Amino acid sequence: MRTAFYISDGTAITAEVFGHALLTLFPAQFEHITIPFVETDDMALQVKQRINDRYKTTGVRPLIFQTFVDDSLRNIINSSNGVCYDFLNTFVEPIQRELGIAPVPKTHRTHSMHEKTYDFRIDAVNYALANDDGANMKNFDQADIILVGVSRSGKTPTSLYLALQYGIKAANYPFVEEDMDRLRLPPELLRNKDKLFGLTITAERLSQIRQQRRPDSRYASIRQCSAELNEVERLYQQQHIPFLNSTHLSIEEISAKIIAKTGLKRHKY
Repeated sequence: MRTAFYISDGTAITAEVFGHALLTLFPAQFEHITIPFVETDDMALQVKQRINDRYKTTGVRPLIFQTFVDDSLRNIINSSNGVCYDFLNTFVEPIQRELGIAPVPKTHRTHSMHEKTYDFRIDAVNYALANDDGANMKNFDQADIILVGVSRSGKTPTSLYLALQYGIKAANYPFVEEDMDRLRLPPELLRNKDKLFGLTITAERLSQIRQQRRPDSRYASIRQCSAELNEVERLYQQQHIPFLNSTHLSIEEISAKIIAKTGLKRHKY
């Protein structure tokens, strides 16, 4: 198995994202190792030794995805027995030519608490936690978006992802079994109808997820899951609520599709 290192003098998040995106294109298995905050020559030399040891052990050169701002640290890693891919320097020179501005390298600039959107994201996470599962509907007027759907359809993780990644204030409201006889939108949702976005899922997948929470229960039965989903999807159509089937989508994909469909503003950079 080939080893992939993600290394940086910062968080290594950028190296991870770019590196993982590239490697998913190839039908091979990799062992992933992330090493953030390599901030001194001694630390870089230790990482270099680790790379070289892996090469000796496996007989194949590790792949190194790196985003170093410091030239000295970058050069140490480049002198290892790995195959190095430098995301930042690959693009700095052509962008500099286009902009006519010299870069000003600064460690931790990409993912730091000093970025303009940091407060947006912290506020949004606090909001998502306080307004999960319809716990505090009096604050729904402050939401950027309100996710609705049956229990275990992906509302909570999507709300938190939208908040943490994009600074979007996402509340969510569950339609539970007791609602199904006369399914309707509560006044707080009607008042914010333009903010509603529905999630749905196949009955089979919903049953699998619910089985993990309440095994062999009526709540997890295919029959109950199908009944709830039919009622909720009927409500979406009657009330003209946009919705998305989350069955085969990751949280990242669900969030991206929601933003694309609603035009919500991302507070990321």
